[in-house]
Amino acid sequence: MCVGIPVQLTAVEGIRGEAVEDGRAVIVDLSLTPEAVVGDWVLSFLGAARAVLPAEEAARITAALGGLRALMAGEGLGDAFADLEARAPQLPPHLQAALDAGKTSA
Repeated sequence: MCVGIPVQLTAVEGIRGEAVEDGRAVIVDLSLTPEAVVGDWVLSFLGAARAVLPAEEAARITAALGGLRALMAGEGLGDAFADLEARAPQLPPHLQAALDAGKTSA
């Protein structure tokens, strides 16, 4: 399984980006995110940026990954998923529309 890691770009040269991940410098391929600039957060999968992220979303993902690391180490989740705990479950729009229309089975 591949997990996307938010990283903040510290340098950009063409399709080559530099960022810091867990305290170490990493190179990120920006071929799929040519609009990315220094200071942007990108979601990196196996060294390739897949999307430019708003800072708030990068922070939520980073907190969730930190919570999972803590859980795997036998610690508590803390507030890693506070954004999810504070709201009710939501259906994807197409399923919500079907439910609102009274459809309850396929």
